[in-house]
Amino acid sequence: MQKPLAPGVQERKRLEHVTVRFAGDSGDGVQITGDQFTNTTAIAGNDLATLPDYPAEIRAPAGTLPGVSGFQIQFAATDIYTPGDQPDVLVAFNPAALKVHVNDLVQNGVLIVDTKKFDKINMAKAGYATNPLEDSSLSNYRLFSEPITDMTMRSLQGLESVSAREKERCKNFFALGMAYWIFNRDLGPSLRWIQDKFKKSPGIAEACQTALKAGYNYCDMTDAFQAVAYEIPAAPTKPGLYRNISGNQALATGLVAASVRSGLKLFYGAYPITPASDILHELAKHKNFGVITFQAEDEIAAMAAVVGAAFSGALSVAGTAGPGLALKSEAMSLAIMTELPVVVIDVQRGGPSTGLPTKTEQADLLFAMYGRHGESPVAILAPATPAENFLFAIEACRLAVRHMTPVILLSDGYLANGSEPWRIPELSELPEMKTEFAHANGKEFMPYARDEKTLSRPWAVPGTPGLEHRIGGLESRELTGDVSYDPHNHERMCVLRAAKVARIAEDIPPLEVMGDEDAEVLVIGWGSTYGAIRSACRRVQEAGRKVAQAHLRYLNPLPRNTEQVLKRYKKVICPEINLGQLSHLLRGRFLVDVIPLNKMQGSPFTGREVLEGIEAVMEGRPVRQPGSDRPFLTTSNYSEG
Repeated sequence: MQKPLAPGVQERKRLEHVTVRFAGDSGDGVQITGDQFTNTTAIAGNDLATLPDYPAEIRAPAGTLPGVSGFQIQFAATDIYTPGDQPDVLVAFNPAALKVHVNDLVQNGVLIVDTKKFDKINMAKAGYATNPLEDSSLSNYRLFSEPITDMTMRSLQGLESVSAREKERCKNFFALGMAYWIFNRDLGPSLRWIQDKFKKSPGIAEACQTALKAGYNYCDMTDAFQAVAYEIPAAPTKPGLYRNISGNQALATGLVAASVRSGLKLFYGAYPITPASDILHELAKHKNFGVITFQAEDEIAAMAAVVGAAFSGALSVAGTAGPGLALKSEAMSLAIMTELPVVVIDVQRGGPSTGLPTKTEQADLLFAMYGRHGESPVAILAPATPAENFLFAIEACRLAVRHMTPVILLSDGYLANGSEPWRIPELSELPEMKTEFAHANGKEFMPYARDEKTLSRPWAVPGTPGLEHRIGGLESRELTGDVSYDPHNHERMCVLRAAKVARIAEDIPPLEVMGDEDAEVLVIGWGSTYGAIRSACRRVQEAGRKVAQAHLRYLNPLPRNTEQVLKRYKKVICPEINLGQLSHLLRGRFLVDVIPLNKMQGSPFTGREVLEGIEAVMEGRPVRQPGSDRPFLTTSNYSEG
């Protein structure tokens, strides 16, 4: 619900959507500020999408460009699909945050800065020769230079139990209170969160709550802010119980649901790695559901333990990011050879090597397809939104157990850390998961006998009388599982394992096409590019032009009608946060001239970037590199000039 108008505000300007970005040092509480603004906005009934942006350096020097942390949220009175192309409002706590983000702010956008940090030392760290608050460099924005830190300290003067350093750290709540006033938000949810968060430190709780109220009241008493008082009506939503959920939270919740639905004990083995660690943290809270979490000493041990847990009859899941996926490859091959149901979640990040550990990328697709020795096929899924991670965690487990095969689920940093409103489904809405273990029937047990429909082998729990069998990494003889070096048996087993994964295509939905059936251009994507593609296609259609969109959530095997869909259109464009991996796969398999639109900048596509690519294809112009006027970069056309 929206709050009544604040005293002194005669009328708030109504907006359909707005994008806000908070930025500062990693110690300025930017992520907490963004999270609280997001939760309160969700309670207000707006649709929303978020983009947290973490610095890669754990302890970057304060006030420097590499240490800047950001959080962007777009919220609206209608359905939205991205965290916004450009912020309409930017709150910058120091010169470095201003330097990094100000060029993204829309013309005439609202710029709020904390004047406390704009001294010679901090401006020099950010590369400013002169004070941008005093020269004309910010004249294109509605600038509010406010002494946020000083006002925070003044509002907390009477609190003797809190140190000066602790008081200064409350400035993010003062800024949050300002944002709440500008967008007419209720302080109640954040006041309650602070009370619960700091219940063991009542002095800190009082300081944060006081700063939040002080920031709100400061705007209420300052005439200049009357011009930036906005109202964003609630968005129409399907009735139900909603919560704000991030991609990693959705994955963890989906895994617990899959465990309950299947009746299997959940074993989650992982080694902490950005940006997948939150899945481990979240699952560790759910021991009441019988969840077992195992933090291994390294990625190899984690994957080996997951294979062992699957052998013992558990719903067995591993979580990692790109570097960890590489280390897990040998044990994953063991799971393929032994045909055990394991799920591997890869929350992709910028690579190669350590790369961009806190930035998003989609560059692990080919590794997921082929990054193991030998013929090692696995099923591959890729959810498209943060909330979809819930259903696809369940789907990955369902396919792994039903088809007795490893399944890789490709999320990424953008989906993992981003959040959106999620309607909590009824139990009846979740897919059925039937788990059938092998039973002795008085005959010799054949561990590699196959189901006629799925080609899956039986799942035999060790220690079950009458099901004694041999299993391991050496090639197995068909049916019996005995070690076999026979070349024809090896070839047949390789074909059977590949055919088993291929048959999953009969167990997944067809590729859906949205948009104009008679369009000449199809935009196809996978994973987290969905929102930007959907937003761009909607803009094309609003301009009176025709375009179609298809999004692949099942990448191996592909939906049965993929070739039919691709060949229906004269031009196909494929946006990816890599150098064209899905484009490469589709070209090679279906001989379709897929036009790549690629970005490798550690950030997701914006709707505007995809829109420009679509327009270029429609008009026969070269596709440009996002954020540049130069042609799309490839290994063949790149030059230093």
